[in-house]
Amino acid sequence: MSDQPSEASRPPEQSPQADPQQQPEPQPPAPTAAAAPDPSVKAAAPDQLVKDAAAADAPSRAGTPAAGAGNPWQYGAGAPGARNSTGDGVTARLRPPAPPLIRPAVLWTVLATAVLSALLLGDGLGVNLLIVAVLAALAAFFAARSAGRRLRPWTATWAVGGLALLAVPALRDAGWPTFLAVVSAFALGSLALHGSRSWLGVLIGSLGLFDSVVPGIIWGVRGIRARADGSRARWGAGLRTTAVAAVLLVVFGTLFASADAAFADLLGSLIPDVSLGDGPWRIFLFALGLAGALAAAYAAAAPVRWDGITVSPGKPRGRVEWALPLIVLNLLFAAFIALQLVVLLGGYEKVRAETGLDHAEYARQGFWQLLWATLLTLLVIALALRWAPRGGSRDRTLVRAVLGTLCVLTLVVVASALRRMDLYVDEYGLTRLRISVAAMELWLGVVLVLILAAGVFGARFLPRAIAVSAAAGVLAFGLLSPDGLIAEQNVQRFEARESAGIDIDYLKDLSADAVPALDRLPEPERSCALRIIQREVLHTDTPWYATSWGEARAKEILEKRPVQGDGRDCYRLGTDGVRDGYEPDDDGYDPY
Repeated sequence: MSDQPSEASRPPEQSPQADPQQQPEPQPPAPTAAAAPDPSVKAAAPDQLVKDAAAADAPSRAGTPAAGAGNPWQYGAGAPGARNSTGDGVTARLRPPAPPLIRPAVLWTVLATAVLSALLLGDGLGVNLLIVAVLAALAAFFAARSAGRRLRPWTATWAVGGLALLAVPALRDAGWPTFLAVVSAFALGSLALHGSRSWLGVLIGSLGLFDSVVPGIIWGVRGIRARADGSRARWGAGLRTTAVAAVLLVVFGTLFASADAAFADLLGSLIPDVSLGDGPWRIFLFALGLAGALAAAYAAAAPVRWDGITVSPGKPRGRVEWALPLIVLNLLFAAFIALQLVVLLGGYEKVRAETGLDHAEYARQGFWQLLWATLLTLLVIALALRWAPRGGSRDRTLVRAVLGTLCVLTLVVVASALRRMDLYVDEYGLTRLRISVAAMELWLGVVLVLILAAGVFGARFLPRAIAVSAAAGVLAFGLLSPDGLIAEQNVQRFEARESAGIDIDYLKDLSADAVPALDRLPEPERSCALRIIQREVLHTDTPWYATSWGEARAKEILEKRPVQGDGRDCYRLGTDGVRDGYEPDDDGYDPY
């Protein structure tokens, strides 16, 4: 699969210097008595024929904006007025010709994806999602090869990254990093199929797989009909062979399971437990897997070239008009950063004397404002680049100097925001919201570094580099186990300062990933924190393919050391001392 369609998927082009003798024009039929020309009718002029042809072709182009300077949306792929199997519209002009007939390898892989989706995905998420995704990727690979597409480095990067993200559900029990990983894996998989490289291409291409769902289903149905008409005997033989193999497996498997208990346990753990009551849910999963695999295969064979949609650049501004507001903004950033340095050098005793706030309250007060300042700075940079002067080398130097300074100053703001969060967490403990916004702020800093690098080395790879950084951040966030980090930080804080207390009421709602850290707590804090997790882990019969590594590790720990007591001590721990990790304000409100 390549970033651009291969030669096999492009319509043939006629050379403008081709010999007219090689392409003879069809001769008009000789006039007959029934169709004799009327001498009273004059021959149409050549100009009139051209106008008539344009008028006849006008309805086919109705409703589509014309490319040009007056239209900011330009369709860079597909011939004007060209038609294909997908019909008119935006995607009709961006999509290459219809792919070849679906191959048997693609059909069987798509069918295997649908069957495993129905059997494995109904019990939860774990390694089963990765298994289904690998089969769908194989279907896309076979379809791309049949269409003549080649594997390119960026395609492999997107594909490997998407599959790596699906390792998060297999390793972590927490639902929120799993959700982020699954959504990011879908986006990377869609980019692998479409090969986008521009800003709009990367943005729309990450969701472009939805556009291939209906065409993919139609493509699959047509391929099955075409192949079934000429090979009914082979289909019958295949069905008979499958039925005989299934009967043999059921009969001898039942005999062996009844003869040996260990073999029965092995079969019970390997074979999905499918009941009649789960029928509608399994049918839905089968249809979902079938449609998703067909959409992936169709997009791999005939990808929509989203890079063909472009936005015309803004009108260049004068140097003074463009640079003066940004220079003023840089001076404001510099003044704020100078004050931050004074605070760090003078200590927080000076801050308490002047503001009446301790260092944790001072940190909490400014983090969200600095996060919004970072986001707005990125928006300012994007708009400034759109209307930047583009007259020559001096203009390029001016743009790099002004925006580079703004990026460097914003990086200092990012560091200040992260320092404030660190102080606040050290005082009040780590929570899911705090670790999430801190990770977001850290990623924004990475984006600023990439923008600085693009100003030096060029912005050709900037859209894809930012997409890779986002996917890598989601992957690292999931692999680091945020629930485990939250539990570890709070336990270490409790061990260092037991007088500070620990928020059992919050920790008991964490996932099984937090069990190794919570297991170090003394009693009765340990049992109170693990009581709900133990009930969820030990009293649920989840199959191996839907069990994460974090859940399996928690089950092993709790089986060796189950919780103690009947929970009466937990009421005292839940009401004595602090809640949510700190003493609430007078109004009881805290933004995070």
